[in-house]
Amino acid sequence: MAEAIQKKLKAEVEKYAQMQKDVSKSMSARQKLETQLAENNIVKEELDLLNSSNIVYKLIGPVLVKQDVDEAKATVAKRLEYINGEIQRYESVLKEMEKKSEQHREVLTSLQQEFQKAQGLAAGKV
Repeated sequence: MAEAIQKKLKAEVEKYAQMQKDVSKSMSARQKLETQLAENNIVKEELDLLNSSNIVYKLIGPVLVKQDVDEAKATVAKRLEYINGEIQRYESVLKEMEKKSEQHREVLTSLQQEFQKAQGLAAGKV
């Protein structure tokens, strides 16, 4: 009986470890998005200082290409909108992962208790 519980416990521990890795990856991706958001907010602030007579260049590969100021502002606004949407998506994913992680912790705790009881019963029989 203790062996069956031990196998179950080991499988749950592996699932839990994998879930923690997934949470870590998602948090890392969210942090990258936060950095991109900050960078793009700085770009937006700089573009807001310009008027339509200023010249803006866009880097495409190794070449700087002239771009309309209004077009650049629209591009940055769309990028900010996309990044904010992705951040919200990652937040909801992380909340869901936290719920699942908490459930795994509860299962692990109960399995550990069962395993300890089984070991105690086995030791009592010997």
